[in-house]
Amino acid sequence: MTGNEGRPSDRRFSTWTTRTWLRVGITVWLVVLTALGLTGGWVLSRTAAISDELVDVSSVALTASGELELAVLNQETGIRGYALTGRTDFLDPYREGLGAQESSTARLSELLVDDAAGRAALAKAEGALEAWQEQTARPIAATPAGASSPAAVERATRGKAAFDDLRDAVGDLQRHLSGERDQMRRELQGIMTLRNWIFSAIAVVVAALAALVFEGLRRGIKEPLERLGADARAVTGGDFAHAISPTGPADLARLADEFDVMRRRLVRELSFTEEARARLDAQAADLRRSNAELEQFAYVASHDLQEPLRKVSSFTQLLQRRYGGQLDDRADQYIGFAVDGANRMQTLINDLLDFSRVGRIHNALERVDLDKVLDGCLESLSVSIEESGAEITRSPLPTVVADPTQLGMLWQNLIGNAVKFRRPGVAPRISVDARQEGSSWRFTVTDNGIGIAPEYAEKVFVIFQRLHTKDAYPGSGIGLAMCKKIVEFHGGTIAVDTGRAEGTRIAFTLALEPQTAGEPGSGTQDATSTGTERAL
Repeated sequence: MTGNEGRPSDRRFSTWTTRTWLRVGITVWLVVLTALGLTGGWVLSRTAAISDELVDVSSVALTASGELELAVLNQETGIRGYALTGRTDFLDPYREGLGAQESSTARLSELLVDDAAGRAALAKAEGALEAWQEQTARPIAATPAGASSPAAVERATRGKAAFDDLRDAVGDLQRHLSGERDQMRRELQGIMTLRNWIFSAIAVVVAALAALVFEGLRRGIKEPLERLGADARAVTGGDFAHAISPTGPADLARLADEFDVMRRRLVRELSFTEEARARLDAQAADLRRSNAELEQFAYVASHDLQEPLRKVSSFTQLLQRRYGGQLDDRADQYIGFAVDGANRMQTLINDLLDFSRVGRIHNALERVDLDKVLDGCLESLSVSIEESGAEITRSPLPTVVADPTQLGMLWQNLIGNAVKFRRPGVAPRISVDARQEGSSWRFTVTDNGIGIAPEYAEKVFVIFQRLHTKDAYPGSGIGLAMCKKIVEFHGGTIAVDTGRAEGTRIAFTLALEPQTAGEPGSGTQDATSTGTERAL
């Protein structure tokens, strides 16, 4: 910052934009160039005018005066010869001189229109010529031809003084014209010198203006842009505390201010992001700790809890077999409650273990033939299918990239639910269909069972959520929650078709080649869920 920044002119110029500076510079440039062009044009025009005057007027007039002198001499020679000899052939030069005289004087009259002194000299010469003609030439030319006439010779002798006056008048005219030509030559030389100086000055001024424009562009645009670029590179390099200072014209200064506002916004956003990252790291640490605790719980549930539970179940069953019928009915009922509770507890623990293993233990992705997986599932459920008289139809199933164990659990839960939740007295009719929609497959499992009311369409996928008592339909309430977890682990979606009036239809999607398994909300899942929601 300089000490002159407070001056009004500086403050005024500081508000000028690049466009204003360019307009002012171009205007000044055009004004200077116009003035130089007009000056140069005037000099060239003046040079051309003087040159034309010298070539077309002065030189031609001087030549015409010489021709006039020659014509006069021819006349005088012819007249004198005729006076001495009386021979008519001496009158030929005289007559030719008269013609040349008329032509020369007419031409001089035209050329000396703008030369008053020249016209006066020409008039004097013409007067002297007329006097000589009147006194000498015409009277001698009018004498009869033949021998020499003494009178003609005497007249010719007397006319010598008049002819001398004529030659002096013609000489004055020639001297005047010669002086005019010399004057024009000097003027032409002077204007040419002035022209050279002016064009040299024009070249210097143009070079100076070009240097000023270049320097102005360098200081007003190039240097501010370089400083702005250097500041931006410093920020890009990670120095977010580096302020971007406004320099140059007003619009570049505003641009620098906007960049600085953006920098400060980025600093705030980065600060917020760092805080969020720290919170996420803390949450990730908590999640890892929670997962470790879950692992520990799974280990305890699979070893420490199951062992005493098996003992309770075993000894309770021993009591039932050994003392069943020996005690009263209430004791047998209590023993039955204990056996049933132990068995259900063991089933629930096993189901919880299976639910916790989804995506944690069974996560080996490979190409899986779903037809073979469904065949294995139907074989595992063959007893309940045969007892219920279930009829299962299916379309050809594709091969997808997934975990085979998890897909087996998925089919087993869906088919098992369709068999289990059948209407009393009605044999289950189950249909499995698949069709490709874009980059995913859409599967449906349809049955003619008791159905699911629309208000429970979301609730059934929540763990431990049951719509019926365990006496009506046995189970732990984990099956559909496990199905949802398996499908979402593979980047798909699952939902109940609430538009179906009879029975239940479960629809889910699986990606052909999931990019990242186990990330609900990924691009694969989003693409497939759209198709599912449209069809449901």
